[in-house]
Amino acid sequence: MGEKMLMKGNEAIGEAAIRAGCYFYFGYPITPQSELTAYMSKKLPKIKNAAFIQAESEVAAINMVYGAAATGVRTMTSSSSPGISLKQEGISYIACAELPCVIVNMQRGGPGLGSIQPGQADYFQATKGGGHGDYHLIVLAPSSVQELVDLTMDAFDLADKYTNPAMILGDGLIGQMMESVEFKERKKIDLPDKEGWTLTGCKGREKNYIVPFNLDPYEMEKLNFEIQDKYNELKEKEVRYETINLENADLVVVAYGTVARIVKTVIANAKKEGINIGLIRPITLFPFPEKIIAETSEKVNKFLVAEMSLGQMVEDVKLAVNGKVEVNFYGRVGGIIPTQSEILTEIKKYLK
Repeated sequence: MGEKMLMKGNEAIGEAAIRAGCYFYFGYPITPQSELTAYMSKKLPKIKNAAFIQAESEVAAINMVYGAAATGVRTMTSSSSPGISLKQEGISYIACAELPCVIVNMQRGGPGLGSIQPGQADYFQATKGGGHGDYHLIVLAPSSVQELVDLTMDAFDLADKYTNPAMILGDGLIGQMMESVEFKERKKIDLPDKEGWTLTGCKGREKNYIVPFNLDPYEMEKLNFEIQDKYNELKEKEVRYETINLENADLVVVAYGTVARIVKTVIANAKKEGINIGLIRPITLFPFPEKIIAETSEKVNKFLVAEMSLGQMVEDVKLAVNGKVEVNFYGRVGGIIPTQSEILTEIKKYLK
């Protein structure tokens, strides 16, 4: 058994990051993730050789992460929707430079400045690149405060393993809720040695260079293909998901994060009415669990994608089923959280 405590989601991320060896945080406050920035501002100055900087802007923060990651340390930043948008150029540079770091996005309602209530409309931005060029983040979608802890720690390991930025994609509600969490002893895993590429001073060796470009288009194309090979390996080895009640389901819901928690209540309430509802909950949004969705579409002919957007993850579900079955969508936006009764009512429409 590990250490248990009651924590708010945003603060749990901070504690998990520190316990994962992240002593370098650069950020800028924005609702609804400011508690994470505040937590790091209190904790990191007490740790020898650690650094907390509230940058002058989100643009500055992501470039500080870029610099810290180039030295081989574990580093992170966090923000919410419009703040993450400001970081996109830097994230693209980091992905091209193949540097490990963790980025947290506690989504809020949008577009524009939007609201300060929860949203999930940053799915496209998170999973399809977000900035310029062909790149992907490793995207993890927690559904509880305990998963915020576990997946934050995993994010640092995955970022180091694949030398790629990783994102924790939550929403305002999961960052604000308080739940009991356990900080378990974690097994050490074999990770690549950083010694060969980090910028730590020459020390008698040849200089290292980390540059996210190549003016020779053939060399730049070669780099793109090499990075794509890494993404293909992620798709093969790192897909994560949860399934519930897929056997004999009348309809399968695909949902992640907070909405998936609500769907679990829908499943219980529907069962009382003699309706069998299944759930596929993607935990990795990139790589996306397309295989389990495709396999399930061979057995169940009705899907409902529920999310706090106007229909973003639904596109990946439709690609996964490849036109074999009916895929419906239900979403609320602008900071509205769908209720279990709304989702169940929607399900009944498609089962008539």
